[in-house]
Amino acid sequence: MGAGHAHRLYRRAHSPVHALPPHTKLAAVFCFVVVVVSTPREAMWAFGLYAVLLGVVAGAARVPAGFLLKRLLIEVPFVAFAFLMPFVAQGERVDVLGLSLSVHGLWGAWNVLAKGTLGVAASVLLAATTELRELLLGLQRLKLPPLLVQIASFMIRYGDVITDEMRRMRTARESRGFEARGVRQWGVLARSAGALFIRSYERGERVHLAMVSRGYTGSMPVIDEVTASRAQWTYALALPLSALAVCLLGWTL
Repeated sequence: MGAGHAHRLYRRAHSPVHALPPHTKLAAVFCFVVVVVSTPREAMWAFGLYAVLLGVVAGAARVPAGFLLKRLLIEVPFVAFAFLMPFVAQGERVDVLGLSLSVHGLWGAWNVLAKGTLGVAASVLLAATTELRELLLGLQRLKLPPLLVQIASFMIRYGDVITDEMRRMRTARESRGFEARGVRQWGVLARSAGALFIRSYERGERVHLAMVSRGYTGSMPVIDEVTASRAQWTYALALPLSALAVCLLGWTL
């Protein structure tokens, strides 16, 4: 996997959540999301308890509320879609503030908004407490297909390389007086995109040849063997197990 790779979602801190092995956190977040999705939408109080559980995790991880809320903006398109549902859905209608809204659409909007927000919040907390390299090691530990782990590793490693190449090409265009003001400049941008694709492809070939010359046979060596104790698994699974208890109450009450 090579050296660590920091990302903007990661918040460096010393906390019990940061110290957990990555595969335990991945399993905990996955199980938590499954439980949230399985909760009946009518049990509105349950989603409030889920938010409290995530707040407890954020507190233990020393992740400020502002940091978390700012990263939740990524779900704005889904929020917009949720707000449209009461207007476009069919079925029984109800008047709200002079607007005729679909009852089924209102429930659907609530379902998407509540479950989507909780899922994104859990993912943001995972990213804020786990470096990308550790996430890849965790996926490897959870027996994800090795080829998928390698593809993800290469995407992370060379994403910044391609971004830097795009930045240099933009600087070169601007130094020659180029400004993208309208349709007439699309041809230049298209040629730049083609040149970027060719350079990326050639770079990929060179990297592959370099790896083969160093003994690469289709699988990456495991540098760090990540293990977890029973106590660490118990600590990590406290979130999904607590959520499961809330979900069961939501189905029975």
